[in-house]
Amino acid sequence: MRIDGKAYRTIWEAQDGGAVEVIDQTLLPHRFAVRRLDSTAAVADAISSMVVRGAPLIGATAAYGLAIAMTEDASDRHLATAYDTLYRTRPTAVNLRWALDRLRSGLGGLAPSQRPAAAWAMAAEICEDDVETCRRIGEAGAGLIEAVAARKPGETVQVLTHCNAGWLATVDWGTALAPIYMAHDRGVKVHVWVDETRPRNQGASLTAFELGAHGVAHTVIADNVGGHLMQHGKVDLCIVGTDRTTSRGDVCNKIGTYLKALAAHANAVPFYVALPHSTIDWTLRDGVREIPIEERDATELTHMTGRLPDGSLATVEIVAPGSPAANFAFDVTPAHLVTALITDRGVCAASFEGLASLFPDEARGAHGPGES
Repeated sequence: MRIDGKAYRTIWEAQDGGAVEVIDQTLLPHRFAVRRLDSTAAVADAISSMVVRGAPLIGATAAYGLAIAMTEDASDRHLATAYDTLYRTRPTAVNLRWALDRLRSGLGGLAPSQRPAAAWAMAAEICEDDVETCRRIGEAGAGLIEAVAARKPGETVQVLTHCNAGWLATVDWGTALAPIYMAHDRGVKVHVWVDETRPRNQGASLTAFELGAHGVAHTVIADNVGGHLMQHGKVDLCIVGTDRTTSRGDVCNKIGTYLKALAAHANAVPFYVALPHSTIDWTLRDGVREIPIEERDATELTHMTGRLPDGSLATVEIVAPGSPAANFAFDVTPAHLVTALITDRGVCAASFEGLASLFPDEARGAHGPGES
């Protein structure tokens, strides 16, 4: 994707080696800055503090974290320690575990002298795979938008999304936003309703930022507006991302997604979830009961950062002093509320059978619909 005419990915290897560079998403949309990550600790902090965020990008960053760890010390002990350090950073996004397991498995049988080069190559491969995966998600989902456009020729297709599941949440392209970008690039008139996504405002700050950079028409709305828009026929379809998807199609995404799915169901608005294969957790069946929900620092809810008229940034408290706050970061949308899943292998029903039709090898041995 392009910022001020320059092509960027969200993470890349530093030219001098031994480190990676990332876009600091905590400063967007007011400042565009690049941060260098040159230690396991720096990578872990970047993930936990949401300098990088979004399930696919978390996985890619964690992979590079292990590569950096192997550059520091390629011993078995340090591999295990670095794995544990990185694994603890974000408990909900399954891509984190998927990427770490992939590297640990590949490195385990190698001599320590072989591990650094192998780890860097594997991390780079994960990034390239993510770009291609997201491109395929875009291709699969663009057809859904084009089908709506064909039913209302000359009119704008109205899409509602929640949180940020675009370029900034992946290495490139995005998941939920990839179909929108591709439809837009093909000449389809698309407008996106962008939920602000409290408490961290990833919609207002990140989704709006990248849609604007790509020239896609959009409007930022308060989180509670979506139901009103659906009641009045102003939403043709919803597309969101997911941080973890169970074997039967339950999806865990940013807090507030479940409420949008309920509103969409009540108003017969199609509700799609876009996801890469790495986000499917075949070990889980019941998302509501089995997916761990991250609870983050209450200050994300009680305080807000913005830009002042002079261009400086300031953080202010927005709740009554002394009032306690609970900051649940994710919720789970049951499969029966999901119209379909948009994957890198095509579109399928949000069910075990639907996922198994696209991922037969992965589904073997996973929890089926009647198993516990």
